[in-house]
Amino acid sequence: MKKTPTVSFRARLFLAFLAAALVPLLICSAMLLQIFRLRMTDAAAEEVQDQLNSALRALDEGYQGFAAAVDALADDPLVLAALTGGGVEDTRVYARLFAATGSARDCARFDLYDREGNWRYSTRTVPAERQLPLNWGALYRAEEGGGLAFTCCEDPADSAAPLLRGAAALSDRAGDRAGYVVVSLYQSDLRQLVEGTYGAQGTLILLSDYWRPVYCAQPSLAVSLAPALRSRLLSGQGLEGFSDDFSYSVEHHAPMGLYLVLRRPRLFNRGTMGLLYTVSASSALICVVISVVMSLSLSRQMFRPIARLRGAIREVEQDNLDVQVAQYRDDELGELARRFNTMVAALKRNREQLVENQRELNEVQIRMLQAQLNPHFLCNTLDTMKWISKINKVPQVALMSTNLADILRFCISPEEFAPLGREAEILERYIEIQRIRLSNSFTFTLALPGELTDCLVPKMILQPIVENAILHGVDGLEDGAVAVDVAQEGDGMLRVTVADNGGGFPPEMLGPFRQSGRRSGHLGLYNVDTILLKYYGEGCGLTLNNGAGGTGAVVTATLPIRREEGAEC
Repeated sequence: MKKTPTVSFRARLFLAFLAAALVPLLICSAMLLQIFRLRMTDAAAEEVQDQLNSALRALDEGYQGFAAAVDALADDPLVLAALTGGGVEDTRVYARLFAATGSARDCARFDLYDREGNWRYSTRTVPAERQLPLNWGALYRAEEGGGLAFTCCEDPADSAAPLLRGAAALSDRAGDRAGYVVVSLYQSDLRQLVEGTYGAQGTLILLSDYWRPVYCAQPSLAVSLAPALRSRLLSGQGLEGFSDDFSYSVEHHAPMGLYLVLRRPRLFNRGTMGLLYTVSASSALICVVISVVMSLSLSRQMFRPIARLRGAIREVEQDNLDVQVAQYRDDELGELARRFNTMVAALKRNREQLVENQRELNEVQIRMLQAQLNPHFLCNTLDTMKWISKINKVPQVALMSTNLADILRFCISPEEFAPLGREAEILERYIEIQRIRLSNSFTFTLALPGELTDCLVPKMILQPIVENAILHGVDGLEDGAVAVDVAQEGDGMLRVTVADNGGGFPPEMLGPFRQSGRRSGHLGLYNVDTILLKYYGEGCGLTLNNGAGGTGAVVTATLPIRREEGAEC
């Protein structure tokens, strides 16, 4: 069978670099004009929308200020009394008027008219129209709308007349008409209100609900564009494509009955598109040449160090930690080779030391904990034997010697586990020694069911618990008592309870032993708890409690039940 020739790694690396560089470039070059145009168009549309929203917010803030001023005047009894002929001093009315209008009067004129349409008070100079008709215009809209309603002017070029006029009816507490509040916005007021909300390239045009011009920085432009915009919208064509040189965007401000039209120059024309095509083609050609040169150089520089690293990694995968990568470079790839060599050497050293040290540490620690006897017990026992032997030859000396020998032989035996029955025998030897030493001042009971005597437990876990009960519980009592109870729980766990009738544990030691944080004075309990935790993990160990009524200490050891063959019960 003919073998298919394979492309070398260096050739594949070169082709990969070249493809990675050229394919995106060619695609981007082919779509550059469209993507750029769409991005710029979207950005321009977002900018236009932001500017329109800014203008809308300015109108909203102005309208809210006007409405707040109207509400304050409508709730002012002094103003209502002045409009109905209540004989209120003008200075007091003007004070209330200026206080109610606040900062809103900076961008609008506020006038108070009585119920006959006669002007009474103003935040500015006396208006040219000292009487307004009630059957049409702003006051008529106020009666129909029930709130602050605006009407537009007839001639936006007339700077002396207000471009927008809003009115709201005022009623007294009886519900009778007291007068009107008229808000007038002139060209300078609208300029102050919306100026700065749109960019320098745009032109903002305000139109009424009937698409008639209201305001524009260039009034003649509003007058000339309004009819064309209105006819185009009435024909259903929309404003898209209205002009080749300008774009138009529209938003409606319902509270003031205005349409906001923002005119901006278009971003693209034929000359701009031709220039973009030329730049795109030239950039693509230059990038192709650069990509070929750089791909050749990169593939040549990266081939050898990558091949060496690849071979070294393969050796490590086969568990060969003696491999080293030759270093021929001082750049990042050379640094990578040095770090790889350091990592392999450290991995080999640490793996050997960690495994060996951890194994030895666990074995030594467990054996030391198991083999440790309480020095007080040994010293006291030997001291008792010495004095008894000197004073009077009694059988207790032989008994204590025999029991101590059995205990010592059990402690130094190499087995880590022992049947529970053997543990009980060693415990009985220890109790006989303590009874002789303490002159039978305490009683001891052991409840061990026969079916549990062959359960395997860590060696020497009963004696330290009982020793703690004798030394810290019943030592010094005339009628001390220590009881050991072994029972099987329903979930396959062995529960060993050692109880005494001594003073009990302090409150801070109650609960799991490892959480009490107290080792001093209870080394035996600490050793047993540590052994159970190391062998069986979380859920096993010692728990400290006090007996009923708070008297006596109760130590409970919990561990799994295991037999000679090692299976759980």
